[in-house]
Amino acid sequence: MPKLIRISLERRGVSCVAELLESAAPRTCAAVWDALADGPLGGDAQHAKYARNEVYTIVRRFGPRIGQENPTVTPIPGDVCYFDFHGGMLDASFKDDQGIDAEAGGIDLAIFYGRNNLLLNGDVGWVVGNVWASITEGLDEMAAACHDVWRSGSVGERLVYSRLEG
Repeated sequence: MPKLIRISLERRGVSCVAELLESAAPRTCAAVWDALADGPLGGDAQHAKYARNEVYTIVRRFGPRIGQENPTVTPIPGDVCYFDFHGGMLDASFKDDQGIDAEAGGIDLAIFYGRNNLLLNGDVGWVVGNVWASITEGLDEMAAACHDVWRSGSVGERLVYSRLEG
């Protein structure tokens, strides 16, 4: 039976369902699934500046270092990606704004809702993401809400990941 998660933009009241890609990204799926056993993971929603159609949140570091697994620099609509940003990789002002420990860094959990994404960052170059889940329900509604994050702003919005049991 596939493992499913719910991904929500809380303030906008929109959620989608994603299926874990356990055969393609077993280490990443196991780390996230285990972390979700302690409750939802989430934080301030951010819309990407460089990648295009991406909404993400940075969460506390969890689980072991995974490395690259099912990697991409060109995510497609519905991809759910994991990025491990060590302490020295993120801009200091961004870390301060997000409350990220300067040494530990954080885990970026992102959803991609449209086409033509490219994971190229002006500060660090190519940023490879692990595709660990795929949105199977509610992508159209989530895409509209994510686009609204871009147009109207992310202030007060939270992106939250939780297990769907059952």
